[in-house]
Amino acid sequence: MTAALFLAQLLNGLQYGVLLFLLAAGLTLVFGIMSFVNLAHGSLYMLGAYAAALTYEATGSFVLALLAAAATALLLGLALELTIVSRLYRRDHLDHVLATFGLVMFFNEVVRMVWGPQPLFVQVPEALSGTVDLLGFSYPSYRFAIIVAGVAVAIGSYLLIHKTRVGMLIRAGAQNPQLVGALGVNIQLLNAMLFGVGAMLAGFAGAMAGPVLSVQSGMGEPVLITTLVVIVIGGIGSVSGAFYAALIVGVVDTMGRVFLPQLFRLFAERSLADAAGPALASMSIYLLMALVLALRPQGLFPARHH
Repeated sequence: MTAALFLAQLLNGLQYGVLLFLLAAGLTLVFGIMSFVNLAHGSLYMLGAYAAALTYEATGSFVLALLAAAATALLLGLALELTIVSRLYRRDHLDHVLATFGLVMFFNEVVRMVWGPQPLFVQVPEALSGTVDLLGFSYPSYRFAIIVAGVAVAIGSYLLIHKTRVGMLIRAGAQNPQLVGALGVNIQLLNAMLFGVGAMLAGFAGAMAGPVLSVQSGMGEPVLITTLVVIVIGGIGSVSGAFYAALIVGVVDTMGRVFLPQLFRLFAERSLADAAGPALASMSIYLLMALVLALRPQGLFPARHH
């Protein structure tokens, strides 16, 4: 193992973690603050990726592609909240799961019918197609841009939740919606706005992931499972916890897939190491989640309620 390989995989892990955070930030707001289990969050990520891919192909502007993805996911999220989700807030979590799982199947089939089963491939924008030199090591500019964008979203989310009046109302509404409503605050509008912001972040994540991953039907489900792991590890309802946990999960998953097979070869035959290493690497984040739940059930960075 060389220092360059280690640094490259560390940065890849941070980049993957940042993408997970873009999804987890919206999902933890909806799940932790509104107590709504939204399995369709991955579908919003997928549709954002499609909106970005099609806009980029039509215009050649990646900035317009990002705006199209965020706007598409925002509008779709608001439509879902007003027509379906708002009717389920007072229902059991099982009803949330069944309804949003139905939406997942619906959106996957719509995408497959409209754009077909073949994936779309998005080119890295020309301005970010080069490399960045870090301590004598070259790293792709686009992956570095993902890290920067994720950190910017993390800072913006923190300021929104903790430093603005809207954030104060969101936190108060999560604790006692009846009292906040009695003070004249439109809780329905606040919930719709929060759900829409979560959807917009999911669409933005899909747009950023497009040039790194293939854009295809069903792309939201695998990453949604990992995002739920992030939320559990970080602490339900904690945006800062989601950020730290996403970075931890991204680094653990990436490092495990690269280095665990090499580590196994030091102690076992190559054929056994090649079989056991990747298998254990794919389980690493779930083992981490189990360990966290055993030692700290509230998560590593739980939300503080004042």
